[in-house]
Amino acid sequence: MPTFKQFPLADTAEGLTEADILSWHVKPGDTVTVNQIVVEIETAKAAVELPIPWAGVVTELHVEPGQTVEVGTPILTIDIDPGGAAAPAPTAAAPAPAEAEEEMKPLVGYGSKAVVTQRRARKGAAPAAPAPAAAVAAPPVPAPVAPAPAAPRGGYVPLAKPPVRKLAKDLGVDLHALTGTASGGVITRDDVERAANGTPVAPAVDSGSRERRVPIKGVRKATAAAMVQSAYTAPHVTEFLTIDVTPMMEFREKLKKSREFAGVKVTPLTFAAKAVCLAAKRTPDVNAVWDEAAQEIVYKDYVHLGIAAATPRGLIVPKVRDADSMSLKELANALTALTETAREGKTSPADMANGTITITNVGVFGVDTGTPIINPGESAILCLGAIKDQPWVVDGEIKVRKVLQLSLSFDHRVVDGQQGSEFLADVGALLADPAMAMTY
Repeated sequence: MPTFKQFPLADTAEGLTEADILSWHVKPGDTVTVNQIVVEIETAKAAVELPIPWAGVVTELHVEPGQTVEVGTPILTIDIDPGGAAAPAPTAAAPAPAEAEEEMKPLVGYGSKAVVTQRRARKGAAPAAPAPAAAVAAPPVPAPVAPAPAAPRGGYVPLAKPPVRKLAKDLGVDLHALTGTASGGVITRDDVERAANGTPVAPAVDSGSRERRVPIKGVRKATAAAMVQSAYTAPHVTEFLTIDVTPMMEFREKLKKSREFAGVKVTPLTFAAKAVCLAAKRTPDVNAVWDEAAQEIVYKDYVHLGIAAATPRGLIVPKVRDADSMSLKELANALTALTETAREGKTSPADMANGTITITNVGVFGVDTGTPIINPGESAILCLGAIKDQPWVVDGEIKVRKVLQLSLSFDHRVVDGQQGSEFLADVGALLADPAMAMTY
């Protein structure tokens, strides 16, 4: 007898409630193996590929790419006993009776629970063979199956999020009769409420295709929420410093020619990362954080250095763990690996958590400086501007030098003006003359 299991959307990072389906790697009828990647999703933190913890044949995909799905919602059904007698696979909209459902822990550690469903034999039919031991959990525990979209009519599946579907069901509104007003024809809560009240939907104004609407979700949604939280929670102060980094750029050229740094990518960001780690030891306030709930300031004796990275998915801030314990060469290699992974969209949620201080480099865009917003959970962020040839007074004479503007935003609850100024001055001194690192 066929044994069907429904694979629910797992919480891939603590606290997530939903994710967007980016693409399926399988289709109905495909045979899959244990831990095979079956779907790619996008959470508020990263794009993640999900493996399936069972082997078998895919019988149904319950959601389409582009849809937002709540954690726990079944997204795929698999038959782990495809050689058994034919029986209809359960769908997310029509789950099997509770007494026939059993829980089984998946083989991969995502913290999700999958539903094992086995059809009861018809009256008069020969008793069915017991399910394979590996597929049965003892004792059986009833497990609820999350509701899913109603069965399609003529192949059409209304696009709506689970809460909107529930609202439509509660109000007795047929989603098939509605035309969604959101981007891509997605049905919104307002669409359902208007239908329930008998209010016609206002026709969309034709703007001659001169406007585009993109749903706010994924990384953009998470970034916006974090920046608003930070801006309205931490009292920001920003200070600026302009420095001559000609010695740093000359030192960089020497390193390129050295055997020790052969093949190592050393950039101004590498020097800035080292300078931040050294300066933070002298001014630990910038590496601390305000704990509002406990009414404490938490000082951290390590530096998990965040690097703001612009990627096709939006702005993310992966971390270099224990950056303060790394040599300049180790930092250079770590930064290279970090940026390459970020641009490929492969940064994991864990690699973007628990930072202590951040660097953002707007100089790569030719911008002189900025007033960055502090990342939540941190107290300072350093901004690097573009390095440009500018006139500079050296020993009483005007010469053309490599000039860089720095800016530091910090949380004034944790960092006073003195500490912020001392930290920024130390970073500037280390970048203006790398030999100063010998004195730290």
